[in-house]
Amino acid sequence: MTDIIHRRNTCRLCGSRNLEIGFQLAPSPIGDAYVTADQLSATQPLFPIDQFICRDCGLAQLLDVIAPDVLYGDYIYVTSSSLGLNDHFRQYADSVLASAQPVSGALVVDIGSNDGTLLRAFKERGLRVLGVEPAEHIARAATAAGIETIGRYFTPELAREIRESHGPAAIITANNVFANVDDLHSMTQGIHDLLAPDGVFVCESYYVADVVKNMVFDFVYHEHISSFAVTPLHSFFERMGMRLIDVTRVPTKGGSLRYTVGLADGPRQPTPAVAAMLAEERREGVCDPQTYHAFSARIDALRDQTVELLRGLKNAGRSIAGFGASITATTLIYHFGIGEFLDYLVDDNPAKQGRFSPGLHLPVYPASALAERKPDETVILAWRYADPIIRNHVGYLAGGGRFIVPVPEVRIIDKA
Repeated sequence: MTDIIHRRNTCRLCGSRNLEIGFQLAPSPIGDAYVTADQLSATQPLFPIDQFICRDCGLAQLLDVIAPDVLYGDYIYVTSSSLGLNDHFRQYADSVLASAQPVSGALVVDIGSNDGTLLRAFKERGLRVLGVEPAEHIARAATAAGIETIGRYFTPELAREIRESHGPAAIITANNVFANVDDLHSMTQGIHDLLAPDGVFVCESYYVADVVKNMVFDFVYHEHISSFAVTPLHSFFERMGMRLIDVTRVPTKGGSLRYTVGLADGPRQPTPAVAAMLAEERREGVCDPQTYHAFSARIDALRDQTVELLRGLKNAGRSIAGFGASITATTLIYHFGIGEFLDYLVDDNPAKQGRFSPGLHLPVYPASALAERKPDETVILAWRYADPIIRNHVGYLAGGGRFIVPVPEVRIIDKA
């Protein structure tokens, strides 16, 4: 298995070996590896999810790194399937353009562009766009849909090719992708080389302080090998000849930050928000391993409550479904150890329907199965979307079904 996964022994930002375990989640299969019926006999190994904290720069990170081709070779997630992201990316494009103010027709490059949802918003606003997406089948589909996309990993070599063929980039984006890259030095060097002198790199990623505050532990999984804060990234970009010039809070992914970065010798200067966030992180102990030890204890207490509830319901003969067939659902099911209580999963994403969950092979049905199969209880694994899910299925509640929301506290929702 050494060709599938390896464990690094240095911080991926600063190279330090001064690393301490912050918290550990239960090992699980690759979270988005929902299989088809003809794949059920194949073994899906479990991989560790151990979050370490660098005591020198403060980065929270997984040291066990699964080979990218294993993670993304059969990648089936597409941006447009996530609730609210289309609107979010239109607003995102407007915000970035208002700040960066590129000339009409300037080049925007999106790293990890997926199906091109974000680039489409930039294209509609008069910019040239180019996607870089390592999942080749998704890249081909995006290109066919009108968003030119290169089906390769972003490297300094590819950056030079793009600069030669398309010119320098006024804007480079990497949304919920920077956290997935092991060799951040190489990727950042490519970004540095591709940027125009006054260009900006905009990176949006879930914020580790909000992971802790909002109990979004299920966002730590094999793809998310780094959980960023401002402090470690600020010093990292300086070492790479770049400058963190702005930080903005955004509500996606349970709490995220949008980082805007320019070249160190470029004209753009930091906003007051950067210094304010650095000071806040010092006050809140965001880079302190003890913060994560306490977080781990809270997660495990919630796990114990959920297991006790579901075990009692199952012993009473109640049927139990799970709502949500995502990567985060895999993390939650395995860490809480609740797979044995679930009869099946339901999900609104057609790409997941008819498949089976990673490892446990729970069948995935459309959300309409709640009305058809009428499970007594439905655990909302996609708990961050609990409110819209409940609103969309009031008929299920009216018929006597109940929703169980396991995070950030255990709640039971019935027709009353």
